[in-house]
Amino acid sequence: MKHYAMVTAAMLAATSGAYAGGVERSAQSVAILFEQGRYVELSFGRFAPDVSGVSPLSPGASSGDMAGDYNSWSLGYKMDIGDRMAFAMILDQPIGADVNYAAGTGYPLGGSTAKLSSSAVTALLRYKFDNNVSVYGGLRYETVHGEVSLPSVAGYTLDTNYDSELGYVVGVAWEKPEIAARVALTYNSAINHTLDAVETGPIPGSSDFETEVPQSLNLEFQTGIAKDTLLFGSIRWVDWTAFVINPDGYPPALGNLVDYANDRTTYNLGVGRRFNDNWAGAVTIGYEKSDGARTGNLGPSDGLKSIGLAATYTMDNVKITGGVRYVDIGDATTNPLVSGVFTDNSGVGVGIKIGYTF
Repeated sequence: MKHYAMVTAAMLAATSGAYAGGVERSAQSVAILFEQGRYVELSFGRFAPDVSGVSPLSPGASSGDMAGDYNSWSLGYKMDIGDRMAFAMILDQPIGADVNYAAGTGYPLGGSTAKLSSSAVTALLRYKFDNNVSVYGGLRYETVHGEVSLPSVAGYTLDTNYDSELGYVVGVAWEKPEIAARVALTYNSAINHTLDAVETGPIPGSSDFETEVPQSLNLEFQTGIAKDTLLFGSIRWVDWTAFVINPDGYPPALGNLVDYANDRTTYNLGVGRRFNDNWAGAVTIGYEKSDGARTGNLGPSDGLKSIGLAATYTMDNVKITGGVRYVDIGDATTNPLVSGVFTDNSGVGVGIKIGYTF
């Protein structure tokens, strides 16, 4: 049952990370710390959103599908250090964006593009006490880079350097292996970046500005509810109101280039079942509340609902998990720069995770 619990945690990771709050690309799970023995895993995912809208300023003109498809990957390694300690290292991509408004459609932002990329390496240590409680923590080293082109805003462009900064992770967990129960609460600190930028447009030149990849709090849980059946899920809060991009050369009258009116809490819940020694399956649902506030033109979505299916095949020391997830992307109205109205949008994500114990 304990081994089955780890399989189901992998299912959630394979199907829940795409298109949640803000520009998030990784849910920053610490599930790898609870794998048995020495373990390595490699994950690949692809998410294909279909996001389009219209502007009241240009009747009949559509933005086209402005949210590009993207790939994601992660690599993790875990090893025990004696009977009480474990070490894990995780490479992933915490945040990202790929925006491309089609040119020639008559939409006011036609031809505008934006790209935000990141990478991070996280090192974690876990210590187990005698009462089924453990504590863990470590450091995250994160690199970010951004590019923006807004032809309709006086030809504004932005290109930043690759800036790398440190943050930290702390958490506490409780387990009851007899019923495959585990609760883990993890705090991820904010990481402050100072970006050097080259800008063209109304106020051309070189500048530097600060932006904060926000703090977050994760609650991950699972418990057996019947023979070979597990309930599992997560609650993730992110302080997105702290994420502001406001370069010196962006026209002040337009406000911030990127900001968020509210923080986000994303819920995921799933039920998994082991069918035999080799196969297990799960279904997951996800929810993020729509708050009704206007959004930025580089991220026109407000909340989500999702459903996912996953399956894991285990053979000796290898387990392979595949998942697919459908996301109903919440309707949004963008800020007054364009006041685009985005409705009836959705996306499909697929992922695969390969884990090996040795």
